[in-house]
Amino acid sequence: MAQTNPPEDLMQYEAMAQDALRGVVKAALKKAAAPGGLPEPHHLYITFKTQAAGVSGPQDLLGKYPDEMTIILQHQYWDLAPGETFFSVTLKFGGQPKRLSVPYAAVTRFYDPSVQFALQFEAPEIAPQEPEPEPEPDVAAATEGGEEAPKIISLDQFRKK
Repeated sequence: MAQTNPPEDLMQYEAMAQDALRGVVKAALKKAAAPGGLPEPHHLYITFKTQAAGVSGPQDLLGKYPDEMTIILQHQYWDLAPGETFFSVTLKFGGQPKRLSVPYAAVTRFYDPSVQFALQFEAPEIAPQEPEPEPEPDVAAATEGGEEAPKIISLDQFRKK
């Protein structure tokens, strides 16, 4: 019997399901941000890709976690602001308050151990970081006063091969 390839999902149902489940994360964070905060005994573990587009926070903190980071929302979190596409929260790290903003698309895991509820998401695409190009010398500025523009000489011709 010949195997047939399954039809291509042009509707992208898997991506729609992921977005819908991220809506659960957003709804939970909205409840946690409401007056009174998280009801006891709930607490939330949220894991996200630190290099995903839109993630922001102190570089010293994000630099410690070059791939993923897990935060816990339980007793000590402040200014939780769940928006439409991302949430922001202030947490203490090493006794210092630090603000993080995380797009829902960067979240890879959501877990409330008090009720054993967990969601896992596909990791977002992370674009490789390219080094920033060095700025071109401003040759026009040197010629404004009628002075001769500086000559740029490549040293490659003098290097031993």
